[in-house]
Amino acid sequence: MHPENIHKLYGPRKNAISQRLNDFRNVWSNGTDEDILAELAFCLFTPQSKAKSCWAAVCRLKANGLVCKGSPEQISCKLDGVRFHNNKSKYLAAARKLFSKNGKLCLKKTIGSFNDTLECREWLVKNVKGLGYKEAGHFLRNIGFGEKIAIIDRHILTNLKRYGMIDEIPRTITKQKYLEIEKKTADFAKRTGIPLAHLDLLFWSNETGEVFK
Repeated sequence: MHPENIHKLYGPRKNAISQRLNDFRNVWSNGTDEDILAELAFCLFTPQSKAKSCWAAVCRLKANGLVCKGSPEQISCKLDGVRFHNNKSKYLAAARKLFSKNGKLCLKKTIGSFNDTLECREWLVKNVKGLGYKEAGHFLRNIGFGEKIAIIDRHILTNLKRYGMIDEIPRTITKQKYLEIEKKTADFAKRTGIPLAHLDLLFWSNETGEVFK
């Protein structure tokens, strides 16, 4: 499919995508540390699980006060629809501990201490158990820092192949392969004039029928 055809897809969705990205930026600007932790939880839950099921699980945790205080066992009980829920509940508990100081969450302070999004992503991948490059990028995008990064998942890979940016969908993605595909995605964004942060939501909505998270 010719890259120029993507604008036929983008036009009707542009406003909805822009609004969604504004929502993400507002999470950072106006949200609490608990709100940021909830977004991190969502991205820890999503591997091999449906996004809507994962967000529903996060909402249940928030409603029961378990995002900030729940034990792994208490968290796990609320993760209906999330695969590998026992491991992922432990990931959330570990992340909460990592981002706490003197009993208080400090996610905004920690994330805000980085001047560069790519540097922050590297730190997250190295320090937050359960986060790979895709999940770390997803988290940063969902709190308003998606301008310089791509979220390479199966929805994106399908569209990258459709528009000729990659020849085939890799069976596994190493760090080197991820960064290579991310660069191709950024080049495609530049060539088409569609912001990189918009491409992920555009491709995701093309596969699922809606602009979500």
